[in-house]
Amino acid sequence: MKLIALNGSPRVDGNTDLLMQEAVKGARDAGADAEIFNLNVMAIRPCQDCGGCEKTGKCIIKDDMYDIYDAIRRADRILLASPVFFFGLSAQAKAMIDRCQSFWCEKYLLKKEIPAGPHGRKGLLMVVGGMKKEIGVQCSEATAKAFFRTISVPQHETLSFLGIDAKGAIIDHPTALSEAYEAGKKLTLI
Repeated sequence: MKLIALNGSPRVDGNTDLLMQEAVKGARDAGADAEIFNLNVMAIRPCQDCGGCEKTGKCIIKDDMYDIYDAIRRADRILLASPVFFFGLSAQAKAMIDRCQSFWCEKYLLKKEIPAGPHGRKGLLMVVGGMKKEIGVQCSEATAKAFFRTISVPQHETLSFLGIDAKGAIIDHPTALSEAYEAGKKLTLI
């Protein structure tokens, strides 16, 4: 079972990072082979809406996104973790998602889906935000759903924690880390 974790947080050892690490630990303990991509340190240019991927399903921008494209194709499970900024996913996560326009072209224009593989494909969205209003989760969820369906992940779960802002404050939440660990384990179930 191959899992990739896409960390959209700019903060090392921040709330999103700590939750993602626990989920990855749970997945690994359940037998998954996990690879982590820290989007903030990767060279990923924004989508230019140039149409270069429309005929081939391949993005013409050559950067670190090609490592993610390859990993998405090989993955059985995909974890997307992001803080909530201004009611949505981080710029790092959104830039990566926007660059998956090439997968959209491949799937919907060229009629070629990513094969499901022997374990099927599932996803997990993890979001953490300082605001207590659910709209940040709802907006993040809408974007993540479009992303997951575009990369042929037919179902995903969402784990969200609100009202948590200061770096590392997630550690003081009574259940967050154990919930993340269990969500990672559950993600690897067939």
